[in-house]
Amino acid sequence: MAKKATKPALYEVPADAADEHFICKDGMRYAGMHLIIDLWGGKHLDNLALVKQTLTEAVAEIGATLLNIDLHHFEPNGGISGVAVLAESHMSIHTWPEKGYAALDVFVCGDCEPQKAIPVLRRAFLPDNIQCTEMKRGLIL
Repeated sequence: MAKKATKPALYEVPADAADEHFICKDGMRYAGMHLIIDLWGGKHLDNLALVKQTLTEAVAEIGATLLNIDLHHFEPNGGISGVAVLAESHMSIHTWPEKGYAALDVFVCGDCEPQKAIPVLRRAFLPDNIQCTEMKRGLIL
């Protein structure tokens, strides 16, 4: 019985197909960095003005270009969901103030430094704990 050929784990892109917006770092090339951030024990997660100000500050801090912010304030719990649309991709937030929890995504390409958003979030929302997972999106050989 013949074995099936296995597909490579990563997609091989010809060298001449390189894109200047891809990140080249530590011998890897990828479309962007995606941070998945969980804030626990946070405060002010129902404050629409603070959320908007914090996203704006975080975008500037990471070196991204803000195109638009769209936020929605839910009632009765005061949760907020929204996105900052960036030239380099996006930053999103979803809050559960009654649980002291917020879920954020920071996905950027190019020279942005998404990790610089974390101190901004820490100052604004005063969480007891922050969990952050980093993913390289669009990793190519």
